[in-house]
Amino acid sequence: MDSLVRLGMDSDLLPSDAQTTHASASAGSISEAKDYFVERNGVRYAGTHLIIDLWGATNLDDPGHIDAVVREAALASGATILHGHFHHFSPNGGVSGVLVLAESHVSIHTWPERDYAALDIFVCGDCDPYKALPSLRRGFLPERVQLSEHKRGLIG
Repeated sequence: MDSLVRLGMDSDLLPSDAQTTHASASAGSISEAKDYFVERNGVRYAGTHLIIDLWGATNLDDPGHIDAVVREAALASGATILHGHFHHFSPNGGVSGVLVLAESHVSIHTWPERDYAALDIFVCGDCDPYKALPSLRRGFLPERVQLSEHKRGLIG
C-alpha cells in the first residue's frame, strides 16, 4: 500500500460501510441476495456504462480538482464511494484516476495538452450515471461532450 501512496494520490475518504444486503425472514427461511440488476422499459440488465469524451476541457492537470469533480459526479449519480486513487504523471501532465464504487466504478484519464479527458462511469442498481454529467460539465467546462451508453449484463 505504501508504494501506491508514493505513486499517486489516494482519496482521503475511508471505505464505506455499504455492504451487499441479504434478506431473511426467520431461522428456517431461505436467504435471498439482492443482485442489483435493474429493469427499465422491459429490459433487465446489470447496469449502465457511459463512455464520455470531454473535448476543449479545462483543469485536467490537477489531481485534487479532478478527484473533487469526479467524486461529486459519482455522488450525484447516487453511487457509494468506497475508494479513490488519482495519479499525476508529471508537473503539468495528465492524470489517471479511479473511484471504486459499491455499484462499480468511475475512471478518468486526461490529456491536458489536448484539452481532452476520457471517462467511464459504470453503475448498477438505482444509480443514474446521466446525473453525473452536470458535475462534469461544471468542473471541466468542456466545449464538446461525446457520449455513448452500453447496457452491461443484458438479459435476453
